[in-house]
Amino acid sequence: MKSGKLLGIDHGIKRIGIAVSDMNWLLARELTVIKRKSKAEDFARISHMVDEQKAIALIIGIPTNYEAAPGTHTQADTVRLWIERLQEIIPLPVVLWDEQLSSEDAKMLARQQRRKSTLPIDDLAARVILQSYLDALRNGLADAPPIAEG
Repeated sequence: MKSGKLLGIDHGIKRIGIAVSDMNWLLARELTVIKRKSKAEDFARISHMVDEQKAIALIIGIPTNYEAAPGTHTQADTVRLWIERLQEIIPLPVVLWDEQLSSEDAKMLARQQRRKSTLPIDDLAARVILQSYLDALRNGLADAPPIAEG
């Protein structure tokens, strides 16, 4: 049951892109880019956005690397560990969503918006990730986040 917005997150080493859905889970729009400082500060800013947007779940882009050798620490492992720590501060349901090609799509969006090439596009990448999830959800190719009733 839809009772709030979804927050899309593009985790990066230097920046975190944030996007938000509408209440009907049809459209995503970019929200902001957080320049990474410390986990505590980053998590506080994300928590503030969750409250401000009345978000009920997080859709977080997860990188896929099918060529990684078994036992190799990957960027996906780093993101999963970050999510574990984030959930200690923000105990919302999390959906991991493949972020493959999100940067390329974000670059295209930036060109369409005539955004300066020097500006970060992490917010657009978050929008692409979230929109991809919303589209898959609408087409029956993804499960809705486990939202607590009441």
